[in-house]
Amino acid sequence: MFHPNAMGTGTLTIDTAALAANWRALDAKSTAETAAVVKADGYGLGVALAANTFAKAGARNFFVAVAKEGVALRAALGPGPEINVFSGHMEGDTAHLRDANLVPMLNSPEQVARHQDSLPGHSFGLQLDTGMNRLGIEPYDWQPEMANGATLVMSHLACADEPDHPANAAQLNSFRQMTDGLTVPRSLAATGGILLGEDYHFDLTRPGVGLYGGLPFENAKTVVTLDLPVIQTRVLQKGESAGYGCAFVAERETKIATVSAGYADGLIRAMSGKATLFADGTPCQLAGRVSMDLLTVDVTDVDDVPDTLRLLGPHQSVDQLADVAGTIGYEILTSLGQRYNRIVL
Repeated sequence: MFHPNAMGTGTLTIDTAALAANWRALDAKSTAETAAVVKADGYGLGVALAANTFAKAGARNFFVAVAKEGVALRAALGPGPEINVFSGHMEGDTAHLRDANLVPMLNSPEQVARHQDSLPGHSFGLQLDTGMNRLGIEPYDWQPEMANGATLVMSHLACADEPDHPANAAQLNSFRQMTDGLTVPRSLAATGGILLGEDYHFDLTRPGVGLYGGLPFENAKTVVTLDLPVIQTRVLQKGESAGYGCAFVAERETKIATVSAGYADGLIRAMSGKATLFADGTPCQLAGRVSMDLLTVDVTDVDDVPDTLRLLGPHQSVDQLADVAGTIGYEILTSLGQRYNRIVL
């Protein structure tokens, strides 16, 4: 049976009131200034939408991963807010940093030298490696005088989503050893670090995933709802299969809904046979493999199959969906494709 009223693509609804509320809630957890991380196109939701929502809520300081993202963010925000670039001053970034007035978080003595040579007098911050071993100036390269004139000295916690992990205290101790006595503002905490408490807050916090409804901010409001259109339903007899590789085989008479969405829309193949969709609150198991544009879903227990099935929303968060796919909410959020019809509330 065809569903003639179904749309051809899914609908991704973004609740900007929830975005703003999550920023305000995390802001209220410290006395520090609260920035907003909007890298990866605002975690997949659109950098202009996310950043302007946070700016209206009160954010005046923003972080992106690379200079090119900063250029797009500056175009969206205008000249006022401060925009920081985690990757620092890479070769080829000079014009972007200068023209968009971006602040690189310098990650090595080589970047410090590059910045001083190519943009003398231009604002900069410093990122220190306190144990994550990913980005940042190593303790053996660190000299406190490097911070002269800096707008910020920061580091990043590796295990902040595990409050009892010993690496948190070790990194805090390392950060203090490297920076105590500086008069420059300091920052250590992203979402997880904010939740670790006052010792980790310093002068500026940098929430990211928690703003968008992700863990470890368990009290975050739901930001994203994803409804996927049902194109067709059919009944399989016991022993019949559905989808590529005959991966789903009916163990009883089974009603299958074919849904318009797939890995081209960011619904990763690791969800195959595991994910749950919802028909007006009734859970429906994904039957078989995720293909490029289509899903097959077991809707046997639904009397009247609606025109859409819901994958993300109050019944299932990005982290709950990520758990069944063996990944994390960050990947689900940032993978959401561009074919969806996007509605902004």
